[in-house]
Formats: sequence, C-alpha cells, structure tokens
Amino acid sequence: MTEKPYLISGKNTIIHKIRKLDLLVVNGEDNPPVIVTFRGIKEYNGEIPETKRDAKQLDIELVDVTHTDIFGDEKTLLFIQTISGKEYKVDYSKVGTPSFIRIHQDNVI
Repeated sequence: MTEKPYLISGKNTIIHKIRKLDLLVVNGEDNPPVIVTFRGIKEYNGEIPETKRDAKQLDIELVDVTHTDIFGDEKTLLFIQTISGKEYKVDYSKVGTPSFIRIHQDNVI
C-alpha cells in the first residue's frame, strides 16, 4: 500500500504532506471543490476527474470528505494545512465571498 499524500486530524482537518501531488478536496455535490498545492489553496474550477486513477495521471489526489475513510459526511467548516505551514479555513457557508477560503494560522516551520 502506498503512502497517502495527506493526513486526517480531528474531525475536520486535512494536512497536505507530499509536495509532488496536489489535493483536490471534494465536499459533497453542492459545494465547490478546492485544490491544495504546495503554494496554497484556492477554489477549483476545472473538471473533476472521474476516477482516482484519472486524478493520479494529473498528479492530483482526489480527497472526498464524505467518504467513510475521511470524515464520513459533508462539512461546513474544514481546516487544511499546506506543506508551507499555513493553515487555511474553508467555510462552505460563505461560498462566493472573500471569507470562503482564508488563512487561519500562518506557522513558521
């Protein structure tokens, strides 16, 4: 079994840990996906890969937070820590506003 490029912490935190793979975080069908790179995080406007295999070919790891291996249900609030040490707060109740994705903590590694 290969190592996952992310860790799950607590009830709503994802930690990105492998630089060469971006994370495409999907949170249900009605919420916009977000892409996590080594540079940061932003809303994803591209096409979502059909399978994990298709995602791997694009150097993306598909992370569905509703899957039982992750959190098991949709989340209103997610915290995502990037490789650079920044932790972002993704507030799905504020989609379409500047408060949708914000820096929560900026740690120096």
